[in-house]
Amino acid sequence: MKTEISTASHTMQRVRVGLIGLAAVVLLIGLASAIFSAASQERPVAAIDSPKADAIANMTLANNNLPATAPNEPLAELGVAPATANGAAPAAPHQ
Repeated sequence: MKTEISTASHTMQRVRVGLIGLAAVVLLIGLASAIFSAASQERPVAAIDSPKADAIANMTLANNNLPATAPNEPLAELGVAPATANGAAPAAPHQ
């Protein structure tokens, strides 16, 4: 009979330990969730010399005022090749 009592007490001890472990895991997950949700609600910190989002947005709006018919010379726009003055290819000299 002594084996039945010791087996039952070991079983109850294992159940208690398992439930305590499960409660600890649930508590840790809840704590981590609370920390991450609080961190995501904070305003981002702007570092020194970091670009400002509203200033960049204004710069892109200012660059949208380009002429409607831009020259079709991508190399000249990049500064790799010289642009033609009138936009047309230079005429070949007649002989």
